[in-house]
Amino acid sequence: MDAKDVQIIRELQENGRLSNQELSEKVNLSPSPCLRRLRLLEKQGVIKGYTALIDQKAYGLPLTVFIQVRLERHNTEAVRTFEQRVKMIPEIMDCYITTGGSDYLLRVVCQDLDAYEFFVRETLHNVPGIASIDTSFAYSVVKQGHVFPEISGS
Repeated sequence: MDAKDVQIIRELQENGRLSNQELSEKVNLSPSPCLRRLRLLEKQGVIKGYTALIDQKAYGLPLTVFIQVRLERHNTEAVRTFEQRVKMIPEIMDCYITTGGSDYLLRVVCQDLDAYEFFVRETLHNVPGIASIDTSFAYSVVKQGHVFPEISGS
C-alpha cells in the first residue's frame, strides 16, 4: 500500500458515497487508475465493505454500555463458546479481547436501562463460562472517529 492508496482510503472514510470521478479528482489520479487501485484494495481486503453511519439516538438506541467480561476458564472450548455466542447477539456491537483484569470488552447498545437489565438477565447471563461482568455507562460522546490517522512515512 502506497501513499496514493492511503489517500483513496482516507477520502472514502470521509465520504463513502464518492463517485469514482469525484474520488479520482480528490486524489489527483485519472479515473481508470483510481478505479483499478480501488478494486485492488477491495480484492486485498483492505476495504472490507461500505456502510452508512447511523445516529444511534435517532435510530432509537441511545444507551451505550461498555461491559468488561472475565471468563471462568481460559481453555480453548470456553473461549470458542463465548466468542461464538457473542457473535450471535445483535446488541453487542463490538467485542475486543483485552489485557488486564478482564478478558473482553463489549460495546452494547440498548433503548434504555430496562432494556439493558433485560439484556443482562436474559441474554448475557445465559452465555456459559462468564465469571464476572463489570458495566460502565457512557453518558455522552466526546469523539467517535471513522477516519484513520495518517501512517508515518505516507
